[in-house]
Amino acid sequence: MSDQDRYEDQARAADGEGAEARREPALRVMVVDDHPMWRDAVARDLGEAGFEVVATAGDGEQAVRRALAAAPDVLVLDLNLPGRPGVEVCRELAGADQKLRVLVLSASGEHADVLEAVKSGATGYLVKSASTEELVDAVRRTADGDPVFTPGLAGLVLGEYRRLATEPAASAATPADSGVPQLTERETEVLRLVAKGLSYRQIAERLVISHRTVQNHVQNTLGKLQLHNRVELVRYAIERGLDGED
Repeated sequence: MSDQDRYEDQARAADGEGAEARREPALRVMVVDDHPMWRDAVARDLGEAGFEVVATAGDGEQAVRRALAAAPDVLVLDLNLPGRPGVEVCRELAGADQKLRVLVLSASGEHADVLEAVKSGATGYLVKSASTEELVDAVRRTADGDPVFTPGLAGLVLGEYRRLATEPAASAATPADSGVPQLTERETEVLRLVAKGLSYRQIAERLVISHRTVQNHVQNTLGKLQLHNRVELVRYAIERGLDGED
């Protein structure tokens, strides 16, 4: 091997090490379900898909305790849990850590269950008839902050947002107009599209900006308005008629 070949090999090796160092860490996922076989199967499928399964739990109390210790990025959560219902687990964990995303994976497709989960802070909702590919995609999108729902449920949730926005009494979590920081033109534009039910990826394509930039605008808007999640953000936008603008 010539010196030139050796130098080229060393350069390629260094480039490979650099790429490895730049690679983003695997998403940290926790699976909560009271059926051991189902829980283990979901955890295995997610692990094989490249996620880091940092914890599992079989009841509500265990879920809260282990989630706080393991700090997952996404919690895949069943609603029907012994000890403490899934919606209570979602409410406590999503409220305690705004970076945590919750994807409900439930046997129930009842509208009341879906709406209660979303109001409790869940980012998405899949029924257990979803395929492994759909679940893997949903976990990734949930981590990005996109609302992910089994087909037919997204319209239900957006309709509920609109219904809530027409109620006379504003949510205690919604700030009054006086003293609310001024949003930038771009933040307002993103907020308008969020209120229309578009995912972050769809917004990025519509505005020709990166997915990460959309996330940053949403997080900045939440901070400025002192809101905690997408439910409150959409309601805020609908109350101000932003969902009807072109």
